[in-house]
Amino acid sequence: MVYPYFFVLLAAILWGMTGTAQTFLDKDVSSIGVATIRSAIGGGLLLVVVVLLRKISFRTWSWKWTLLAAASIALFQGLFFTSIRLTGVAIGTVVTIGSAPMFSGVLEWLLWKTRPTRVWGIATIMTITGCILLFINNGDGAIHIGGIGLAVCAGVSFAVYTNMSKKLMAQQEALPAVAMTFSICALLLLPFSISSGFSWLAVTSNLWTMLFMGVMCTSIAYLLFLSGLQKINSSSAVTLSLAEPLTAAMLGVLLVGEHLSATSWCGVAMLLGGIVVLTFSGRKNISNENRKA
Repeated sequence: MVYPYFFVLLAAILWGMTGTAQTFLDKDVSSIGVATIRSAIGGGLLLVVVVLLRKISFRTWSWKWTLLAAASIALFQGLFFTSIRLTGVAIGTVVTIGSAPMFSGVLEWLLWKTRPTRVWGIATIMTITGCILLFINNGDGAIHIGGIGLAVCAGVSFAVYTNMSKKLMAQQEALPAVAMTFSICALLLLPFSISSGFSWLAVTSNLWTMLFMGVMCTSIAYLLFLSGLQKINSSSAVTLSLAEPLTAAMLGVLLVGEHLSATSWCGVAMLLGGIVVLTFSGRKNISNENRKA
C-alpha cells in the first residue's frame, strides 16, 4: 500500500508551488500577512464545508491536539518567513526543511517511543544531502546567524506540528482537522499582521494568487498530508516533505528560466533517490503489517 506516501509527496509538491506563486504578489506585501490570509482561506473555506456537512462536533472535539498543531504551524510560518528575509530563500529553505526530518525523528522517539528505522535514516541522509547540494551554488553566500537560528526553530516547529497532527488524526478525520487547525492558525497570526493592513487584496492579481495559495497550497495540500500521515509515521512524512524544495527548484528551471549547476543536478538525483527508497520500503513495511494483522 503505497498511496499514503504519494499523498504526502503530492502535498509537498503543492507546497513547493508556494514560492513561485508568491512572485505574482506585490513586493511590498507582508510575509506574515500572506501567511494569515493563506491560513484563513485554507482553513475558513473547509470550516464552512464541514459545518454544512455536519462533520464536526465542537463539544467533543480534540481541542488539545488541535491547539498545539495550530500554534506550531503558526509559529513555523512566522519563523520561516522571517528567516528567509534574513538569510535568503535558498539558505533559509535548506536549513528549515532540511533540519525538520531530524527533529521529527527525535520527537517521535522521545514522545511516542517510536524508534526511527534504519531505512528512514538512510533516506533522510540522502534527501538532506540532496537538498544541500541542490541549493549550494544558488545562495548569495551571506550567512546571518540569527536567521539560521530562526530557520532551525522553524524546522523544530514543523516537526512539532507533524507529531501533534499525528495524534489529532488518531481521533479526527482529515477534513475537519485541517479546517480547525488552519482557522485557529489564522486567528493566532492575525495580531501580527493586522498593522500592515490587507488593502493589497483589492489588487486582482494578489487576490487570485492568494486564492490559489489558500485552496491548493493549503486546503488540498494539508488534506493530502494528513491523509497520508494517518498511515505512516511522522518522521517518514517529514522526510518526504523534502520534495517541496525539489519542486520549487524544478519550477524555477521550467517557468522562471533559472539554471541549475551540475552540483545542483546531483542534489536533485539524491533527493529523488531518498524519496524512492523511503516510499517503496514503506510499502513493504505496510504490507508486512497487514499480513501480521
